[in-house]
This record gives sequence, structure tokens and C-alpha cells, in this order.
Amino acid sequence: MVKTAKKQKERTLEEVLWNCRVALRGVGNIEKNRDAVISLVFLKFAGDKFEARRKELVENYGDVSSFLEKVSFYNAVNVFYLPEESRWSYLVANASQNDIAIKIDTAMARAEEMNPSLKGVLPLGMFATLGAELRSVKALIDNINDISEERFHEEDLIGRVYEYFLQSFAAGSSREDGEFYTPACVVQLIAELIEPYEGVVYDPCCGSGGMFVQSHKFVERHHGNRSAISVVGQESNPDTWRLCKMNLAVRGIANNLGEKAVSTFTDDQHKDKKVDYIMANPPFNLKNWRGKNELLKDARWSGYPVPPVSNANYAWILHMLSKLDVNHGIAGFLLANGALNADGDEGEIRKKLLENDRVEAIIVLPRDMFYTTDISVTLWILNMNKHACERNGRQLRDRSGEVLFIDLRTWDQNIEKYQLGKNKTKKKVVLTPEQIAKVKDIYESWQDVDGGYKDVPELCKSMQVEGGDSIASHRYSLTPSKYIEFIDHDLDIDYVGEMSRIQSEMRALLTMEKESQSMLVAAFKGIDYEIE
Repeated sequence: MVKTAKKQKERTLEEVLWNCRVALRGVGNIEKNRDAVISLVFLKFAGDKFEARRKELVENYGDVSSFLEKVSFYNAVNVFYLPEESRWSYLVANASQNDIAIKIDTAMARAEEMNPSLKGVLPLGMFATLGAELRSVKALIDNINDISEERFHEEDLIGRVYEYFLQSFAAGSSREDGEFYTPACVVQLIAELIEPYEGVVYDPCCGSGGMFVQSHKFVERHHGNRSAISVVGQESNPDTWRLCKMNLAVRGIANNLGEKAVSTFTDDQHKDKKVDYIMANPPFNLKNWRGKNELLKDARWSGYPVPPVSNANYAWILHMLSKLDVNHGIAGFLLANGALNADGDEGEIRKKLLENDRVEAIIVLPRDMFYTTDISVTLWILNMNKHACERNGRQLRDRSGEVLFIDLRTWDQNIEKYQLGKNKTKKKVVLTPEQIAKVKDIYESWQDVDGGYKDVPELCKSMQVEGGDSIASHRYSLTPSKYIEFIDHDLDIDYVGEMSRIQSEMRALLTMEKESQSMLVAAFKGIDYEIE
């Protein structure tokens, strides 16, 4: 009797993605491996879109080369034209060839050559110098080839795959290497609060582009028009700048990230640009961001003290403030908690921000949400117009001279695990969609006319900037714990019952002690020694 082979178990998407990472394990450093995997994923998705568009052209015009090879026919529908040697099908067919590394490098170079918008996006000459064996490169191609819409019916498969690799490599990186990635739930929270339905979204330190991606996802969730949003940003790290361009390009998000990767402070690529929304996660507590005598007369600090060289936190704040549209601009960004109560020139800047009524909300996030630090950080909301107005169909009340404080550190922690190795994981706290909705509800009820907002102990508090018990009376500190009421839960203890329990335990301990003493006396007595 012939035994039939067991049907191979269908791999999940996570298993396929994990195998992609494993294929290059031990080959190079984490940054090179990240770029190798993500760039090939880019070619895979770009190739899928190209083939789908080519099929459409054949159906409409027939198998005519003058149509099939016309670049504009692809670019018109936001698809990259790929010459034969850049097509994913070509790389798959040649995956076992000894020169596959060179073929991959050629594929990327030719793709950039045919698509000016990809200039500087793909890593050129990487695979020839990666040092990976043929079997490793073939395994990587084979695993990436398994990622397809036919196999995995995901609503946003491209997003899922890119999100996986960005967060996974960030989780295994050092503090500096992991700075480019902000957890998606945090970015989603920012988007839900500032509501970028239409206009220009700006990020002065855009990392891998997560803020831009979530601004588009926000519009999609609320059935808006993605084309009504344009994204503008800047990034100083060349490798991360490329990652961002690649991340946005593969999702079809048009962008302006400046002509080069350079410091926002010393070479602003969007000088004098005014924007509607800002979403950002600047590097925490950045030192030496300018020279000692540099940028002292910069227009961005006009009306404020010059931010200190020792810490860029307030330089980021003033830079973003200078970019906001003076009538309706809103910014949501993250900073280390130290900025809430910093003194010196930073304290004076904070005081001026409050006097100028630019701060709308301060939200402290739980610890352990980030891949490269376990500290708690703060989400700041700046608003150029806190007066009564209509916004996105809501009637907002006049919040002039008020600031809303929210502290999420006492909330139940939702834990996710990210696999770093076969037996090594990293735990991170995430905000659930329900928790994000709850924060949004608190914020909007505080903003809205007749919103029904109420202060909640250990969660939220609305404070006046000036007056008796006010922010000013606390030296303009923005630390939420100075204002939000915290309950001493020790007072909730049943004192009589608790003392009875302790009394009973003490009696038992004393009885045990007496028994032990008696046993010790008897033991010595048994060997003719008295200890009493």
C-alpha cells in the first residue's frame, strides 16, 4: 500500500516574514539586513503592481510593445515602470544563479534610472558587498515571493509587511538605530486627536514615515479623500531618509522630503513653509544640535529665549510652532517627560508658550511603549487657535487660557511580544483601539460646546493658565501629576479587619517561636547541657 505524503501546513504571514529575517541571520549588521529585506520587499510589491498594470494594458490595447513599454502609462496610475531586469519575476527566475547579488543590485539601479522619483531611495550596490551566501539570498527571495495578495487576503498587505519589518528591526536595534520607528498605536493616537482630514501634514524628523502613513490611514478610516492630504518632511539620517522614501513610495503616498538628508535646524529644507498639521517624534534630549554661537538670531526663536545647546527639546517645539498656520495650525508631537518641568531658558520658553496660549493638551503615556527606551513620554498638543469655532463638523468652545491634562500611566497595560530571536522576545505596552477612542472622547468632550467634560481623578484635569490655583501658581509646570487628583488608596483599607488579620498572624508567629525555643531547650538537655 502506497502512503500519500501529508499535505504541507500552510504558513501564516508572520511565519513567512520571520523566515525572511532568519534568511540573513549572521550575515551582516542589523541595519544592512534591514535595508536588504525591505528593499527586496519594495521590488516585490512594485513588481506586483507593475504586472497588474501591464495586464490591464494588454486587455485594453493588446500585446503591443509601444503601449506596454510606455513609461507614462504606468506613472499615470501611480505605478513604477520597471525594465525587465528590475522585475520581480526576473529575480525569482534567476534566484539560483551565482551572480544573483549583482542582478539584484542591477535591478535596483535600473528601477531608479527609469523612475526619477526613486532617486536616492533604493540602496545601490548593497547585495554585492553584503557577504551573504547564494543559499541565503535565494531563501530570502523565495520567502518574499510567498508574500502575495492571493495567499494573504489582508486589507493593507503592504502596510502589514512594512510595519512588521520596521518594528521588528527597531526592536532589535540599539537606542540610536531604533529611533526611526514610533509604535503605530502612538501615531494613531496623534492622528485621531489632531484629525488631519485635509491640508499639509509636516514632520521635521520623519524617520521611516510612520506619521505620514497614519495620517493617510486616518483619512481612510473616516472615509475621506486621501488626495486632500499632502505630506512634507525632513530627516537628517541618510539611511532613514531612504527608508521613509521607500515606505511612502511603495504605498503610493506622494511626498516632499527635501532634496537631501540634513539637519532641520541648520538646513531647513522647507524654509518659510506654513502647514496645517504637524505630527512628530523628535529625538529625545538631543545634545549639541547647534554650535555654541550658531543660530542665535534665528527667526524661529523670535519672541522667545534661544533654546540651549545642551538640549533640543524646546528647539523642536519652537521650530514646529514657526511652521504652523497662524489661523488654524495644530501640532501633536512626543517629548521626554523632562521637558514638562525643565528650568532655565527652557522654563522661560515654556512660560511664554503658555502666556501666548499655544498649549492645548498634555498627555502622559505609559512606560515601555518604545523599542529603544522604557521611559514614559509625553504627547503635546499645540493649537494656534483655541477660540470658539467650527472644526470638522464640530462646534468647539472657547478654550483660551485653559490646558487639558491626561495621565495614562494608571491604565491597565496591554502587552505585546516581539520576537528578536528563536528564544528571545521583547515586551512592549500598546494602546488598544478602545483606549485610543477613550482618550479621543475625553479630549473632544473638553473641546466641544456642551461636551459634558468632567475632571476624573487619576485620569484627567482641566486647568487655567492664570489665576488662583493655576498653572502659573505652579511655576508654569506642565507635569500632570501637579494638577490631576490622585487618590490615596491606603485610606480605603478596612482598618479593623486588617489589624485583626495582622494580630492573628502575629499570634501564630509567636506560638511558632515558643515551640522552636522549647525544641532547642530539649535538644540541649538531651546531651546533658542546660541553657535555661
